[in-house]
Amino acid sequence: MKIIDAHIHFSSINSFKKTGDNYSKVDYSEDGLLKEFEKTNVVLGIAMGVTETNQQGFPSNDAQTPMGIDLNAPIPKNIVYCPGVNPYTLSQESLKILEKEVQKDNVVGIKIYLGYYPFYAYDDVYKPVYEIAAKYGLPVVFHTGDTYSERGLLKYSHPLTLDEVAVFNRDVSFVMAHLGDPWVLDGAEVVYKNANMYADLSGWVVGTKETIDAHLQTNFFDHIKHAITFCDHYDKLLFGTDWPLVPIQAYVDLIKRFVPEQYHEDVFYNNACKVFPKIKPIIGD
Repeated sequence: MKIIDAHIHFSSINSFKKTGDNYSKVDYSEDGLLKEFEKTNVVLGIAMGVTETNQQGFPSNDAQTPMGIDLNAPIPKNIVYCPGVNPYTLSQESLKILEKEVQKDNVVGIKIYLGYYPFYAYDDVYKPVYEIAAKYGLPVVFHTGDTYSERGLLKYSHPLTLDEVAVFNRDVSFVMAHLGDPWVLDGAEVVYKNANMYADLSGWVVGTKETIDAHLQTNFFDHIKHAITFCDHYDKLLFGTDWPLVPIQAYVDLIKRFVPEQYHEDVFYNNACKVFPKIKPIIGD
């Protein structure tokens, strides 16, 4: 089975490198990622654009919009990306640059970091971003749920805040990253209710296969199982890992436990092709 990993990172972020070294034990490099792709039959990875500056670690308030991916250059052909938006540096000039960026062949969506930046998804600051997304038929991916930084503010990343955006921007497809974990039941309701809301299943574990196996011996994943069953929309769920937070193969095996086998091809491949239409020429579909 071919797999699309709809949520990875490929940026020079110190915390990602430390996570690979100390927790997930992955090689956070181009070579390390491509080797994992080959072993797991991942034909394409969708990277979330994010940068950090010398003044701050991620999230950087002074990072320029659009935020790209800068782990290695040139970018491998089987990695595409969603440029990130920093609301603090949004301006008429940066919006022009963003609009030019999304017209590149390997740019397939736009990423907004709710919680990392203290703005709700429905804040007026993001309206021009949604207009760009609608104009070029691109999805907008939101970080939702827990933040990988103590400086994040969780009220801005709660998945219920996406309902208003979905209702008033019906011409845009949205992806709720992480299904809003730990508020996944709320996230599942927003996906279930709104035809233009999807979710990726990434980022539920930081660690190794052994970490996952240990969690499986407890009730750690009970809320996930409940939410996926409640949502009952396997046509709207996308596989993703949030690499380098976890090895890809271990996470593939985990998600297969939660998704009935008859929906594997949709969740692991077909749904990403539907939500990110620009990837079809890249993967030959």
